[in-house]
Amino acid sequence: MPELLIKNTNERISGVENVRNYLKDCNVLYEQWDSTKLPAELKGHKLLSDEEQQQVLDLYKEEISELAGRHGYQQWEVISLSNATANLEGELAELDEMHAHGDEGAHAILSGNGILSMKDDNSGYFDIELTAGDVIVIPENTPHSFALMKNKEVIAVRLTIKENGWTLSPYPDPAYIKNGQPH
Repeated sequence: MPELLIKNTNERISGVENVRNYLKDCNVLYEQWDSTKLPAELKGHKLLSDEEQQQVLDLYKEEISELAGRHGYQQWEVISLSNATANLEGELAELDEMHAHGDEGAHAILSGNGILSMKDDNSGYFDIELTAGDVIVIPENTPHSFALMKNKEVIAVRLTIKENGWTLSPYPDPAYIKNGQPH
């Protein structure tokens, strides 16, 4: 079940419909896919081979095609991060810093979990814990960051508008507080 924390008020919002409605007010689309479609042997602390990544894409072909059709996504790929990922801390360091992309993009979490921090023009920063089945569309030029939870494991499908993916633009903001420290 998704949970959201509005950072400047410490208000917590939980439950699918409550989170969906809050995000809708922030112009962020939140949906859910059936995470039980992902076989148990593809979950866990391991790297996915090219064949396994293709298997994931095949399993979710209908959902990917439908979301891509609604939003004009041209590219999708499987992201698999775990303790088995080479240079995991280096990859996470880039994602964990506040940044934005010039195009809208979507993330569908199929296994594992993480915290997505985003900035809304009206309510400021909020964190949402994304777990298996959660799909979120990040609007273009929206400051955000992503951190894995303690288990350091996620399998996701990332969808982008451009065929060559996103261009990451750092978004330094002294008002953003991460782990009790301004960034």
